[in-house]
Amino acid sequence: MKFLITGGAGYIGSTICSALEDNGHTPVILDSLITGREEFTRNRIFYKADIADRSALETIFREHPDIKATVHCAALIVVPESVSQPYEYYTDNVAKSLELFKSLVDLGCPKLVFSSSASIYDVVPNFMVNEESPLKPTSPYARTKYMMEMILKDFCTAYGMKGIALRYFNPIGADPKMRSGIHVKNPSHVLGKLVDTALGKQSTFDITGVDWPTRDGSGIRDYIHVWDLARAHVNAITDFDGVFERAGNPDDNYLVINLGTGNGVTVKELVAAFEKVYGKTIHKRETGPRPGDVAGSYTNADKAWRLLKWKTELPIEKGIEDALRWGEIRETILKF
Repeated sequence: MKFLITGGAGYIGSTICSALEDNGHTPVILDSLITGREEFTRNRIFYKADIADRSALETIFREHPDIKATVHCAALIVVPESVSQPYEYYTDNVAKSLELFKSLVDLGCPKLVFSSSASIYDVVPNFMVNEESPLKPTSPYARTKYMMEMILKDFCTAYGMKGIALRYFNPIGADPKMRSGIHVKNPSHVLGKLVDTALGKQSTFDITGVDWPTRDGSGIRDYIHVWDLARAHVNAITDFDGVFERAGNPDDNYLVINLGTGNGVTVKELVAAFEKVYGKTIHKRETGPRPGDVAGSYTNADKAWRLLKWKTELPIEKGIEDALRWGEIRETILKF
């Protein structure tokens, strides 16, 4: 089957494309390449355009009328950057998604899997959340994801769309076959910074925030291998109708599913695991939290198993190993 992947030249989108191909499906990539990488589109169907470009979408569906559904990954994603650049985040993530959703409805492709975020959850006492837990997006980035969910839900109610919002926790690692991985020159996420420190690209790893109400004071996260994350998308998009059938309510046209391991790991615990896999200690220091940071959370993953028939398979050590491998070869694949 053929599927449209917005943001298919990015970290997660490109990995989803690889997982689809490995399962015999064909991704059609729509990406502006503002943050994505053309290297990840090679030997794939690719359209360089903005998701809000109606004419580009008309061309895509005219040339590929057999597209069954869309995976919407395209977004700006850096939390501290969203604090200093809210206009760009609300424009690119919210306003342009609104136009994308309308185009998909008008072009007769109403099935959509949306890349949402666990950053929209409020902090709960034991840090474990499920899909019914209270929401409290605290950064512009998180608020854009919440708004996009609400828009999608309203479109499902009013215009006959069917949507599955997959709330990601914290992706790590790279495609195990090393076809793609983190592609930004200076990663903003924790494992990317650990890899850059290990490879000498930065001198010190900062543990940002050590006064959170966690077991060791550092933030707590649910680190999920990006390949496991991609497999969940394959299950969601290729068995789209089956997911809704298993939900059990024929009136449902919008679902929310958390994607995580079900295990909370603190940043200090991640650093210890990293040093064990790497075989050396790295230079690190404790600092204050970044703008927009929160204590964190991890997920109960029961709903993902029930509806997607999916659970994580790759341990955190594999994510670290693949991130290190990708970090070592990244600049031979990507030109900065």
